Amino acid sequence: MEIEGKIIAVLPARGGTSARTGAAWKSQEFVIETFDQYPRKCVFRIFGEDRLNQMNVQLGEVLRVSFDIDAHEYNGRWYNDVSAWRVDRNVSVPSAGQPVATAPAQSDPAVGQPAAPASGSAGFGTASAGVAGGMEMMGGAGGNVDDLPF
Repeated sequence: MEIEGKIIAVLPARGGTSARTGAAWKSQEFVIETFDQYPRKCVFRIFGEDRLNQMNVQLGEVLRVSFDIDAHEYNGRWYNDVSAWRVDRNVSVPSAGQPVATAPAQSDPAVGQPAAPASGSAGFGTASAGVAGGMEMMGGAGGNVDDLPF
């Protein structure tokens, strides 16, 4: 998986000695904030002193972080582990008026149009009701009278 954003926090490095192998280890966590309309924050970890030195993540940098997500159980509770395995610095910062890139809409290659939702999946009736049926359920054909913020 990947996430793009700006490093907004660099947490203290942690280290120790493995009880199983006796080898020294070092780990550090970083917080990245996305450039989405509603920015998200994600904590990721880099494990290993060699990787920490190689990636050299700094506060305020704009990065694309490739990571793996795994979970482990401890005393009956589950915890996520977001471990970075690559950091790319060739990321452009979107300007204030520039829309953020989103995933392309899925389309039906047979007709070149966006795929219709499955029956009942949108919550506005069946797929056969089409746009007009959905508009009537939203408060009138042709007029948008809802007051939802999205």
